[in-house]
Amino acid sequence: MYLASEILTEWTNVHYDVAMADDPTDRLLSGWDDARPDLEVGALQVTARLSRIGPHLARRQEETFARFGLNRGEVGALSALRIAGPPHRLSPTRLAKGLMLSSAGITSRIDRLERRGFVRRLDDPNDRRGVIIELTDDGLTVVDAAVAANTASDRQLLARLDGNELTQLEILLRKVLGGLELAE
Repeated sequence: MYLASEILTEWTNVHYDVAMADDPTDRLLSGWDDARPDLEVGALQVTARLSRIGPHLARRQEETFARFGLNRGEVGALSALRIAGPPHRLSPTRLAKGLMLSSAGITSRIDRLERRGFVRRLDDPNDRRGVIIELTDDGLTVVDAAVAANTASDRQLLARLDGNELTQLEILLRKVLGGLELAE
């Protein structure tokens, strides 16, 4: 029979072993350490893993959103309208800027969403030539469900981290991302 302390020690060792297990990044970088020790490739331990995480996250999101007949870009557009607050309307220009898309890119995305009944184009009351994009009730329902499913998937993915680790990771990633975005 295990004592609580033995179980905790065993779990901690397994948790540590999983976190510190040799992976392809370690093998690649140890080769560089041997070939060029003067490069000090320690920072690559982080950036290489971040690069490897991105495609995994994208695949998970695409799989989650596909259950709702959507892709990540479409969820992005619907989300921008959703968080704009009632009446959930934005101009195509504001949508494009927020999503960092060209006018052609946002137009095709709006076209696809409109065909499926998730958004509608309204005349812009302030500009006779312009339109406003509005989230429909069906769009609101589908984006809420898709984002809830993605949030659950993210929680499952990060379940290995305790609350303090999650907070620390968020702070550190915010710092790195902030530096990248500031540079641009």
